[in-house]
Amino acid sequence: MGASILIVEDEARLARFLELELLHEGYAVTKAADGREGLDAALAGDFDLILLDVMLPGLNGLEVLRRLRSGKDTPVILLTARDAVMDKVSGLDMGANDYITKPFSIEEVLARIRAALRTGAPNPRHSAVLRCGELTLDPARHTAAYGGTPIQLTYKEFLLLQTLLENRDIVQTRDMLMEKVWGYDYAGETNVVDVYIRYLRQKIDSAFGVKLIHTVRGVGYVLKGDGT
Repeated sequence: MGASILIVEDEARLARFLELELLHEGYAVTKAADGREGLDAALAGDFDLILLDVMLPGLNGLEVLRRLRSGKDTPVILLTARDAVMDKVSGLDMGANDYITKPFSIEEVLARIRAALRTGAPNPRHSAVLRCGELTLDPARHTAAYGGTPIQLTYKEFLLLQTLLENRDIVQTRDMLMEKVWGYDYAGETNVVDVYIRYLRQKIDSAFGVKLIHTVRGVGYVLKGDGT
């Protein structure tokens, strides 16, 4: 049996269609018909990927995703309505790996699942706790803290900080950060890196009276451990 996939979809016919197609492709499939059931299954199970509808009874898909990301990094593909632009943006910011717009072809679904499974595979180098002075980040537990005080980060803020910590004292260009955090095909605002660096500075440098994230004018950003 192949990878294990959780389908969280309240439309019974669509859920059954996806289940049959995925079973045919050799995947192990579990279904949930509402948000609360889906969240419980996602937190309790060890799935390789989750197909998550945004419009769900109980808890909507974005709330399920938000709660899931506080403890797990299972790859998630959102199923969204054609005109739900803000759902797509919010979902990606909260940690969705991809989205598929309804109505869709099963060939597109299968291709996106294969891509998400490739990119979502665990990487051993991300398991160790990262440190820079009093700043710590634990990729496995998805937590960050300064001097023991927790720092609340969104999924993209966490990935950006993780990238800076993994490359401590090494300047990262905006293009490098864009590729590592948002991916090659990101089509949003071109200043997104600068915006998220500002968010991190507010939550770390300003909040704790230090200067860890430095601008290298005309190049990009670097995280330094001296705090000056």
